Amino acid sequence: MSRRYTLGFIGAGNMAEAILRAALAKGVLEPERVAAFDPSPDRRRILADLGVAILEDNDSVATQSEQLLLAIKPQALAQVAPTLTGLIQPSQVIISILAGVSTARLARAIAGDSDDAQSLRVIRVMPNTPMMVGQGMSAIALGPGAQAGDEALAMRLFSAGGRVIRVDESLMDAVTAVSGSGPAYVFYLAEAMERAAGELGLAEHARLLVSQTLLGAAMLLNESGQPPAELRRRVTSPGGTTEAAIKHLDASRAQQIIVEAIHAACRRSLELGGQD
Repeated sequence: MSRRYTLGFIGAGNMAEAILRAALAKGVLEPERVAAFDPSPDRRRILADLGVAILEDNDSVATQSEQLLLAIKPQALAQVAPTLTGLIQPSQVIISILAGVSTARLARAIAGDSDDAQSLRVIRVMPNTPMMVGQGMSAIALGPGAQAGDEALAMRLFSAGGRVIRVDESLMDAVTAVSGSGPAYVFYLAEAMERAAGELGLAEHARLLVSQTLLGAAMLLNESGQPPAELRRRVTSPGGTTEAAIKHLDASRAQQIIVEAIHAACRRSLELGGQD
């Protein structure tokens, strides 16, 4: 069966928009070969402005697209999955960015009472919000029904908006805890740095001082090839100002608390996903 669209978006939230904008900008997708549906008129309008086809419902997207990208909220799965039951063909690949939802759980939700769950070709992806500025970090895992090469389009899509790794699905909860939730940890640090800057009389320049410092440090970590401990050591002169701050952080067990927080995020991801 010939299908009109290369990729169909079911859900058109901020992350779907970021994925689409990056893919269109890098030439991974052509707008006339993309379809989408979202229940929100505002979200439909935003994607329509990018030149893609807005269809009338999920059924139309599923039956007219070669591959599907599920970009709905995890709590909407129970409502959306039945609209796809019986519509997915053996040739179609489903790319899911539903946080905490395993490929097995997703396949069962879509297959309904049929025996098709094991054969559904599902790719699971955990992106993060910096994809909105072309600096995302995504991890891709293949479900048990996926075939060799099914990840090709997903790799191109998410590479257009940042960096991509492929992992076993058993590691996706850890990825969620480290990079999926990771931007929030950085923003939490930025909040504290801005607060301190304000208290020290730098309120007018706090945002620039903090954001550029974090950006520069991230670039240095990415490009230097050095481990973070070594980069920290180079900044920390004995008896200096940085050492005073690091000693205070160490006395407060700040690093261990961060490690424990990431473990807590991983446990929560397992809980939300039902540990499939």
